[in-house]
Amino acid sequence: MIRLFKETRDFECASSYLNGEQALAGLPADKPDVILMDINLPGMNGIECVRQLKEREPSLLVVMLTVYEETEQVFQALQAGATGYLLKRTPPRQLLEGVREVLEGGAPITSHIARKVVEAFHTQAASRPAGPTVELSQREKEVLAMLAEGYLIKEIGDKVGVSFGTVRTYVRRIYEKLHVQSRSQAIVKYFHGAAGSPPFKAGPPS
Repeated sequence: MIRLFKETRDFECASSYLNGEQALAGLPADKPDVILMDINLPGMNGIECVRQLKEREPSLLVVMLTVYEETEQVFQALQAGATGYLLKRTPPRQLLEGVREVLEGGAPITSHIARKVVEAFHTQAASRPAGPTVELSQREKEVLAMLAEGYLIKEIGDKVGVSFGTVRTYVRRIYEKLHVQSRSQAIVKYFHGAAGSPPFKAGPPS
């Protein structure tokens, strides 16, 4: 993996760490453009490492790169602050495109994982207990579902036939209604937290 980035034009591997503890100590100072994080690390796991990194440096962009496909781990990674979720079997070209997408404001998620997550969203939404819930309009739900699948704001506008600014307005309203400040927080809080898990505390913008 390191070799891929070292041998690809316009990319540079700034640093690498063998475990989460070393990453916590070194990455805030390295200030990389994008961090690729495994879940299965010796000692502290990658999800907890992301959570602590985001607490220290909210601006860090982290993409999970792992073998785990379980939706619960995807939710946990997004809740911790990860911007994307890719599998290690992702072809090299697609992996490089995913890193570029993060830098452009996107949230890359392997298509197989995206399908599983959306299926989980639908199942959990159907099983929500009665009671006070956050009410999103049908269009806001549609936009949030596409955000969950990793679409960029421009791509969402193209798909639903509205302007970039209109989609930004929808996203702002979604954040306001859910009391969150980032895409990953909105996804987890609406589709996962509302279905029974304790809501998390919204942190600084990411």
